[in-house]
Amino acid sequence: MVQIDIYSDTVCPWCFIGKRRLERALAARDDITATIKWHAFQLNPDMPSAGMERERYLASKFGGPERAAGIYATIGRAGHSERIPFDFDAVPRMPNTIQSHRLVCYADRFGMQGAVVEALFKAFFFDGEDIGDDLTLLRVAHLVGLDRDAAAAFLASDDERDTVVAEDLRARRMGINAVPCYVINGAYAISGAQEPEAFFPLFDLASVGLAAE
Repeated sequence: MVQIDIYSDTVCPWCFIGKRRLERALAARDDITATIKWHAFQLNPDMPSAGMERERYLASKFGGPERAAGIYATIGRAGHSERIPFDFDAVPRMPNTIQSHRLVCYADRFGMQGAVVEALFKAFFFDGEDIGDDLTLLRVAHLVGLDRDAAAAFLASDDERDTVVAEDLRARRMGINAVPCYVINGAYAISGAQEPEAFFPLFDLASVGLAAE
């Protein structure tokens, strides 16, 4: 069994692309059985709790919409190759991602992290939904099969907030400053939305390590 720890942000398009490419890597290697755990990383740790209008965000992050358009065009082409129909124009606001990361932590209790991460990516990048808003998060929770009332009680609390903060801090102390980042069996790391073949040598190293134990 190979353990893959993924550091990711729920508003990171490269993390969505990377998810697809990792899935393809695992599908191509039927000799590998993997357990995946998602960990929080905030690309915009200073984002106001209520989020920010997209135009203001683009100005502060990229210097304006023109430069952002070129960056998003590149991401869009990469997404197209993975059959991800990004609709960046549908996104009116950039959210603070603390709450969405908390929901991912909560989903781990039920073995549903992957489903929640996928649903969050689609809600944000396909439909432009505000994934910093609890009502959106409750819709996502219900969509993947989590109990809505229990999820509402969780989101209304501070449960797992410290976990999200600690995961982000641990990632930065590990030298992670961009996502996605994958850590395999706690020993081998690879950053970026790599093509599936880039994972194969790390799978092999992890398998050798397991065989030697």
